Amino acid sequence: MKLILRVFFFCIISAKLYSQTSTPVGKIVYLDSSWVESTEDNYKYIRIVEDYFSDKKSYVIKEYYKSKALKTIGSTTDKDIIKREGQFVYYYESGNKKSTVNYLDNKKTGRDFNWYENGDIKSEIEYYTNKNNEVDYKLNNYWNDQKEQKVIAGNGELEYKDKFIEETGRVKNGLRDGIWKGKYLKSKYSFIETHENGKLVSGITTDSLNIEHPYTIAEQRPAPKKGINSFYSYIAKSIYIPADARNKVSGKIYMTFIVDKDGSLVEPKILKGVGYGIDEIAIMAIKNAKNWNPGIRRGIPVRVLYSLPITIAKNGR
Repeated sequence: MKLILRVFFFCIISAKLYSQTSTPVGKIVYLDSSWVESTEDNYKYIRIVEDYFSDKKSYVIKEYYKSKALKTIGSTTDKDIIKREGQFVYYYESGNKKSTVNYLDNKKTGRDFNWYENGDIKSEIEYYTNKNNEVDYKLNNYWNDQKEQKVIAGNGELEYKDKFIEETGRVKNGLRDGIWKGKYLKSKYSFIETHENGKLVSGITTDSLNIEHPYTIAEQRPAPKKGINSFYSYIAKSIYIPADARNKVSGKIYMTFIVDKDGSLVEPKILKGVGYGIDEIAIMAIKNAKNWNPGIRRGIPVRVLYSLPITIAKNGR
């Protein structure tokens, strides 16, 4: 199971509407500012999977701003659920390159490079798999927007800010070390953390009501209270094949839902269904499910988008 921060709703369109040259016919998804499924009347981004109707090992995906300026280009090994493979290039709406990132089996790998919108170099980050088989990273080099290099060969003092967050702290051998401070700009939450050789020792977030939330894990994924296997068992018992569909239907349902701040499962959506009323049964199963433990970011519960593939077999679930 993987957290997927992007939801897709496909409808047929020719990709050449978004290019000056002829390109293969693909499928398009409209996405809002949070990368959640939207409509043609209310969207901010567009994703096109080129040559969608062909049977291929890899598909080119292109993402566009509403202005039709190219935002992202890369490849996926699954045309329905995006699984990144190889290099992805990201662009500002102005057309200037924003970053290059490499993926292996949908996980970041190797070095990526980032630029400011004016074209000045911003950072070099190196991704690697740690001893827990998780993707981690080192900050090799960093320049501020005044072209001053603040981190050199993995060492220095970092002052970072984007439209979501700002952070300051020491970088040693590419890893966070010592006291780090920061705040989320939209929520007005502030935090202070202690790191040692890249590992979080402890942290405290102070929310907008001046209430403190201590933590020792920066991010925790949402999870069923009785474990994921118990949730799978519930889904298997809840989804049944109507009599008129038996021996006729098989395949996979791809769906998403949001685990809300209180752990409730809300906004279930079918990305790709199998029909015969089974998709609606899957939606009801999520709506009737018991609450999970919510996702936690720096001690604060957050809404998290979750994906769930469900295999439907003939003469069974």
